Amino acid sequence: MYLAAYACLLATLFCSLAGAAIGTAQLWQGKTSELRWIEYAQGLGSLCLIGASGILMYALVVSDFSVDYVASYTDRALPLFYRCTAFWGGHEGSMLFWALMVSVCGTAFLFTRTYRTLSEETRSWFMVFFLSIMAFFGLLLSTWSNPFLQSVPAPADGQGLNPLLQNPGMIFHPPLLFLGYGGFVIPGCLALAQAVSSQKDARQWLDVARPFTLTGWLFLTAGIVLGGWWAYMELGWGGYWAWDPVENASLLPWLIGTAALHTGLVETRRGKLHRVNIFLISLTTVSAFFATYLVRGNVVNSVHAFGGNGTGPYLLVFVLVFLLFIIFISFRADTDRSRELGGLETREGFVVMTIWLLMAICLIILLATLWPVISRLWTERPVGLEQHFYNSVCLPLFAVMLAILVACPWLRWQGGIRDWKKLLIVFAAFCGALIVFWRAGVTQALPLMSASLSTALLVSTALLLAEKSTRAWMPSFSACIVHAGVALIALGISFSGPYKQEVEVELAAGDVTQVGPYSVTLANLYQGRDSTFEFIEAELQLSMDGSIVGTVSPQRRLYDKFSRYAFSEATTYPSLGNEFYATLLGVNGEKAVLRMSSNPLVNWLWIGGALMSLAPILSLRPGRRRNGASPIEDGTVAER
Repeated sequence: MYLAAYACLLATLFCSLAGAAIGTAQLWQGKTSELRWIEYAQGLGSLCLIGASGILMYALVVSDFSVDYVASYTDRALPLFYRCTAFWGGHEGSMLFWALMVSVCGTAFLFTRTYRTLSEETRSWFMVFFLSIMAFFGLLLSTWSNPFLQSVPAPADGQGLNPLLQNPGMIFHPPLLFLGYGGFVIPGCLALAQAVSSQKDARQWLDVARPFTLTGWLFLTAGIVLGGWWAYMELGWGGYWAWDPVENASLLPWLIGTAALHTGLVETRRGKLHRVNIFLISLTTVSAFFATYLVRGNVVNSVHAFGGNGTGPYLLVFVLVFLLFIIFISFRADTDRSRELGGLETREGFVVMTIWLLMAICLIILLATLWPVISRLWTERPVGLEQHFYNSVCLPLFAVMLAILVACPWLRWQGGIRDWKKLLIVFAAFCGALIVFWRAGVTQALPLMSASLSTALLVSTALLLAEKSTRAWMPSFSACIVHAGVALIALGISFSGPYKQEVEVELAAGDVTQVGPYSVTLANLYQGRDSTFEFIEAELQLSMDGSIVGTVSPQRRLYDKFSRYAFSEATTYPSLGNEFYATLLGVNGEKAVLRMSSNPLVNWLWIGGALMSLAPILSLRPGRRRNGASPIEDGTVAER
């Protein structure tokens, strides 16, 4: 059975290579007669990946420890639920899952009506680019990342799944990231295909690939937000973002993809940035592979990176070749729509500033993440950059972006203010919020400005949604909701970070301490045993203004299969205001050593993230178009 699974991986490699080679030969000869067979090659390769994935899932479900991957990431005590999610819990399985998502997205695109509207030459070029990527996946999976290696005799039990991965976040976070990466492959390959095709298509790639662009961005956003929530609830550090290299790796494609969405807006509305748009949407795909290189190439140290698998050099070569290729194609792309960009007083100028800010933040994060590697050029003791650097440099740039989002909708594309009255209302909201937050004790400059701009952005969004013309266009409504989600996230960050109140104390039974607005009493401290771990649990009673409001019970766990490390199981008392967060660090005699904090407005991050993730779904619905405008054009706010 596992020999058949490996044969499926080889078949995927062969089909992809053969399809890409035939397509290239056909295009070299100026022909497209074999296009149908190239599409069949992609379909067959996708079926082979589905078959291989099904066999791996079967091995995980039945706990077949003769498969090294199953033995490395599961054991007999692991619930079926987590045995299934172990599919993407390790390097080889996650690579297979990513390849499967890309292949399924590509096959689904072949069955769309918009794909059939493209010229045969454009479709042929698309298949060449797409199958080249799939061939690379096939090469990795059949060599350095083969998930079907076996051991004889099979071990009696497996090593078990890392306790940090035994969390509901494991169901959604990695698959959503891979779906996001897979969705962006379609517009990336299609943009390159139209750029090199000599036949003109009736519909531009922006329009044709729009569902995949939006869903790719949607899934990637949801994956990052859920990753932050997972870290907050599971790691026990009391935070949701540590600027860890692996966290940064997933943020890079998101920043580039978001910039690409805005260049697409400028192209459809103003007929500009055509070449830049091709480059950015393709760079999003390249950056996903670079993110994989950071995570799996032994480049930087991280608590949840995969190392020692041998794929690093090959991923780097693929990234560099692909990058040079898209630079060449983007530069040579034929366009007769290039015109001078609008000034800073226009909406177009503000959108372009947003794009530059996104790319600047991306470059800063990239260089900071690679700083341990870069610093080796002049020192034998390279050091990484701490959170303080990222917060000091990146957060002010995000605050500037908030200001742009506040003002941009009230500018005309040609320049000037389109609605002075509403702009003054937004400015008054900003000033009012500034005064209220200052009087409430928010005196730090950056949180004060960010929170006030977030309030102004919410007011601006509400005014936009009140316009009848905006309500008439569902994509524009979706964009407003996304920006409202950005405002809520910024509001949560403004308070939950700088104004978190944290204490680390030792408490005996009956002792009381104050954490923000909460009076915390250690009601009980006891030990226990679960099926796979021993634990110590502290029962904490929470009171506010003399009244008991709830009880929380953080744990310290020692797993049988991971006895070298103790794991903290954090707990929270949820609130839309000040959320209580507690971690049990250990026991000192009869006392519990606890780290507790009051995190103001932290849950607004998850609410804002949910809005950002769900709002693009509204743009996928067919709606009215103005004078034949493309759907992406309808994604702008009406200009009066």
